[in-house]
Amino acid sequence: MTPLQRTPILILNGFLGSGKTTLFRSLLAQARKLSLDVSAIVNDMSELDVDGELLGITEAVEENKSMLVSIHSCVLSSTKGIEKLDEAIRTLRSEKTPKLIIVETSGSCHPMPLIAFFKEQKSLKLTGVFALVDSLMISQDFDNGANLIPRMQHNVTHGKRDTVNLLVEQIMFSSHVFLTKADRIASHQLNPIASVVRNINPYASTHSLQFGKLDIDSLMDLDEYDYLNVTQLMEELKPALEAETQNDRPYDLATRVIRDDRPFHPQRLWTICHEHLDEKIYRSKGFFWLASRDKHAMLWNQAAGGISLEIIGSWRAGIVADEDHGISEMEIAQLKEMLAEEKGRFGDRNCDVTVIGDESRVDRFTEALKSCFLSDEEIELWRGGHAFQDPWPQNMARITN
Repeated sequence: MTPLQRTPILILNGFLGSGKTTLFRSLLAQARKLSLDVSAIVNDMSELDVDGELLGITEAVEENKSMLVSIHSCVLSSTKGIEKLDEAIRTLRSEKTPKLIIVETSGSCHPMPLIAFFKEQKSLKLTGVFALVDSLMISQDFDNGANLIPRMQHNVTHGKRDTVNLLVEQIMFSSHVFLTKADRIASHQLNPIASVVRNINPYASTHSLQFGKLDIDSLMDLDEYDYLNVTQLMEELKPALEAETQNDRPYDLATRVIRDDRPFHPQRLWTICHEHLDEKIYRSKGFFWLASRDKHAMLWNQAAGGISLEIIGSWRAGIVADEDHGISEMEIAQLKEMLAEEKGRFGDRNCDVTVIGDESRVDRFTEALKSCFLSDEEIELWRGGHAFQDPWPQNMARITN
């Protein structure tokens, strides 16, 4: 197969909560607008597959379900994950050859096993390994990057591997580094972070990225990934990575899933997050509802110390209960038929949230979140129209396709 026939592959890598899905959604929207034949693979280490669902509601995927393959319940860099990746690529290329396949990894994914895999593929061409680096997290947890290399050196000296190794090595293996959330830190903090990143990987180009705004045209003609730059690094890390590839949840990471049909108490949720959220809870995300905002289906999105709430749509039960719903009686009747098939006490309303963190802390935070659901007494208050105190921002972004 000639180089012109090889399918380009682009990897979106980066630590938990660095903004990969935001960028991916933007790229898929651009591909649809420009009629570019782009296929997508998304990986989530949790069984909940939140990122797969978020990509699934984009207009591009809704119009062509076959363009997306979701791999969840394992990390892509594990032996199991590589097998599923190979299968996913074969599926996407079974009917036609896409112009580009974009692979979004989970935040716990080490890039080296993926790079080794693509190096051996004759019909695929790895064109980019993008590392997204959360500027806000680096500024808060690593003193604008000043502590990042010393902490890595400490780990190397003591034979320790944790999420610091992962974060640094994601940068080391990248062809391009994107500093995300730069709008959430002071401008003078960005240069020190960029300088540290360049010291870690002088071969990679470093860019600031805000709100996932990256021109997809710039990705279509990238040169092939330079494997020579990482040959020695791969040899040095091979013994440690061989042990990690057998583990679907490496680096002492643990995932917990919360499923409940009840709403969160808004004030209690606010208080719990301020009291129990710490740097060892790397990520929590999912879909939920608040007792004070029972019409809206919302996305819970926590990375490091930051939390955002976004509206992703309206609950059918909320539309039916709204006297000013603005739709026809026939449509209301159809919604009621759909709701009659729901098993939950509150129609289609439900909470599905995954928590990812250090094994030593994840249960504590998960149980704290569970305590925020309404009690039976509070549910009766809600049914009676009680107004719950709600300290969360009233103006929330609405996710668009």
